[in-house]
Amino acid sequence: MGKPGIKTLWWGLWLLGSLALAAWLGMSLLDNDASKSAFLPGAMTHGHHQIELQCSACHDEGFNSQEVLQNACVNCHGEQLADARDSHPKSKFTDPRNANRLANVDARYCVSCHVEHRPELDVGMGVTLPMDMCVHCHQDIGEERPSHQGMAFDTCASAGCHNFHDNLALYEDFLLAHADEPWLSERPRLTPRNLASRMSDADLVALIQGSGTPPADKTVPEHWDGNAHAEAGVACTACHGDADQWVDKPAPLQCAQCHEQENEGFLQGRHGMRLAMELSPMTPSQSVLNMHVEASHRELTCISCHGAHDFDTQKAAVNSCLGCHNDEHSNEYLRSSHHRLWQAEKRGELPPGSGVTCATCHMPRETHGDDVLVQHNQSLTLRPVEKMIRPVCMQCHGLEFAIDALADPHLVEKNFQGKPEHHVPSVDMAVERDKAREGKRGPY
Repeated sequence: MGKPGIKTLWWGLWLLGSLALAAWLGMSLLDNDASKSAFLPGAMTHGHHQIELQCSACHDEGFNSQEVLQNACVNCHGEQLADARDSHPKSKFTDPRNANRLANVDARYCVSCHVEHRPELDVGMGVTLPMDMCVHCHQDIGEERPSHQGMAFDTCASAGCHNFHDNLALYEDFLLAHADEPWLSERPRLTPRNLASRMSDADLVALIQGSGTPPADKTVPEHWDGNAHAEAGVACTACHGDADQWVDKPAPLQCAQCHEQENEGFLQGRHGMRLAMELSPMTPSQSVLNMHVEASHRELTCISCHGAHDFDTQKAAVNSCLGCHNDEHSNEYLRSSHHRLWQAEKRGELPPGSGVTCATCHMPRETHGDDVLVQHNQSLTLRPVEKMIRPVCMQCHGLEFAIDALADPHLVEKNFQGKPEHHVPSVDMAVERDKAREGKRGPY
């Protein structure tokens, strides 16, 4: 009599388990995001995790074919590689003379080095990378360059040395041109933005002013008077529509009607990449970085930082960043010399452009012809950190100091409060190599 009872119990447990599994799968099917999450082969690196549920962004119909994945990488990052004059372009490895170099690492494909769904391989800033990749092609570098004798191959990518794709800040001619610079420039200043001059085109003015009228029950917002949009003559209808088509909450990308270049950068960065993939806006709760709990569900759009009606660029440059970010680097900013300069500028004690904000470094000014705009892709200069040297650090500092500062992780965490603890000899090596060449050529 006991055995049938035990068998019945096991069947009952099996049935309950099956029902629970079916219920979970059913709920997952109703929740599209949950159903996708359940079948992910592994977590994405934090450079891409915001869009991990948009599988088609990378896999498309070919799913795991190398060509499909390669096209996905190039579609998002190809422009940046072109701007950096990629030092290891695909064409270098399609050359038959370099065919033997592909035996260990097939450098024709991004995914040979940058692997997704394997976060344990992350070497920082959301990038997976084999640390010994340089040795496969450059094992004889110690013989070719005596200055490199005894150097370990896992130090190649240290700040001030080599980056596989982007050596823009570290070309030897550039190092020589900026040798012996003082640590601080005589007149450290930011180039002023000139957005107003870009808005003078007659067609654009007509767009921002609009032609309709708002509903009669709508009043001027409290923070409207005196802001940049009010002074430029921007009407309510430019964003909300007229009385017949009024929208209380304009679409997240409404600002792109006038700020096309800024919007393009925003969509390429981590703050806006979900919107670029037609997903809901990013929230701090989706970040792997330390964020303030009270900001967890704040949606990141243009007005998250600039405000819906005040459009305060000073607030956006510091307070908006620190309202979400709660990591050591961000919190130390308030105790840094950069922040003291910013406070002095706001008090009128220093000229415009003297202060250093979060946006100064992570959203640097760019000059395009006569236009000076703010690059809203805040991810553009994060990895490798040397990408900050030209557009950011050298606006105020000499090259050698910038290299040393970025190579000091403790100094970075302390938001550059203090001086670098070690010196990276990149410039020294370039100078010595140049002198050696001069010695071989002899006097003219």
